[in-house]
Amino acid sequence: MVVQVPLWHHYLQAIRSREASRAQDYQRAENVLLTVLERVHAQDPRFLVDYSRDLEALQFALRSSDSPVDMEVPLRVDAEALLSEEPGSGEMGDGPVTCRLGVPREGAGLEQWVTDDVFTASLNSSAKCCGHIVPGKVLHVLKDLLVAAIVHCKHHGLITPGSLKADSLWEEALHLSLLVSSGWRTIRFNVVPVVRWKHRVPVLEGAQRAPGFPEGSLKRIISQEVALVPANAQLWRVSMDYLLTRLLSSLGSLPGHRLDSLSILDRVNHESWCDSGQSPGLTFDHLKAVLLWASVLFPAPEDWAELQGAVYRLLVVLLCCLATRNLPHFLHPEHNLLQDTSLDLNALYQRVEHFASQPEASLRIHVTHLGRSPPPRIGHGVKALLQLPASDPTYWATAYFDVLLDKFQVFHIQDKDRISAMQSIFRKTKTLGGEDS
Repeated sequence: MVVQVPLWHHYLQAIRSREASRAQDYQRAENVLLTVLERVHAQDPRFLVDYSRDLEALQFALRSSDSPVDMEVPLRVDAEALLSEEPGSGEMGDGPVTCRLGVPREGAGLEQWVTDDVFTASLNSSAKCCGHIVPGKVLHVLKDLLVAAIVHCKHHGLITPGSLKADSLWEEALHLSLLVSSGWRTIRFNVVPVVRWKHRVPVLEGAQRAPGFPEGSLKRIISQEVALVPANAQLWRVSMDYLLTRLLSSLGSLPGHRLDSLSILDRVNHESWCDSGQSPGLTFDHLKAVLLWASVLFPAPEDWAELQGAVYRLLVVLLCCLATRNLPHFLHPEHNLLQDTSLDLNALYQRVEHFASQPEASLRIHVTHLGRSPPPRIGHGVKALLQLPASDPTYWATAYFDVLLDKFQVFHIQDKDRISAMQSIFRKTKTLGGEDS
């Protein structure tokens, strides 16, 4: 243990040494894009500029990879005046809520949204709405505006030469992809038109169901609007990414190593599990969901006081999700974040389990850290224990994950009630044949 603890902190120091420069690079790139979006707004006031994006810089600094960053462009429309129409069951799928945005026939103040460039008229004369705001059309209009804005800003010297090129603008199915240079780093932004929307979030409304977050933070976050973003050319879908980022930020105000553990696993994921980004693997959003669940399952401050133990709080949740092939969305638990991926979950599980058993090799960042690795923390067979929540959801509880922490030799909690609960569920797993796990 004496050798292991400094290794975790050396690894964290290496990550932190890059955070300031990453945040600065992001701010410079964001300023370039905001300048362009200001010109977009000047050309077409229907598109607004969102300056309240301070949390994105924090999130970018926490990451090790340079995966794309979303830049939301709010539409200047009174969402409460629109009609939300859910599609037929055959179009819905199992993912987030989708809808069409209808313009009511008597809708006042919506004249700018019934023009042919963003609107498709309804063929049903008896329908409540006269037609729909079409995300595919909105994306096309926004792309043309961005190209014109980039040319204008370059011509008038409003952006640094070489920082942004119009030919880097790609129209994807659900967003516009744009490369922005900032120093030696190039950041890809996914520019997404959004409609701010009031939407109930039952998980947050029952604040007692989400312990582990700062007192009062859930009430503040629940008052925020969600975003409707393009789901395809015709439908919009509910996106709660901003709410998740707010939840992540609130964890940073608590003492302990919650965000540090996320940064460490993101770096290990990028360098070891994804071969420095050369192989497909988990995303930062996947790991963020793992941290949010771990924060609920381990709400006690002592769970996060020690760095190595904090990382293992995330690891046991991640291993369980990979073993059961189900990572629930934190705000919509019925939606599986691993369901629509093309990841080889079996291979990924093996890599994560190997790291959890012998993390030292992946944490060595300097020749002075070389040395003999301690023996594996756990033998083969733990996967059977990790699969229990798939057959019985009651295992998705602190006591079950405490059992896993104990197996990885990182359960150091002194609370008698937790020890008793952990021992009780351990005896239950033994009766199911889990003693060999």
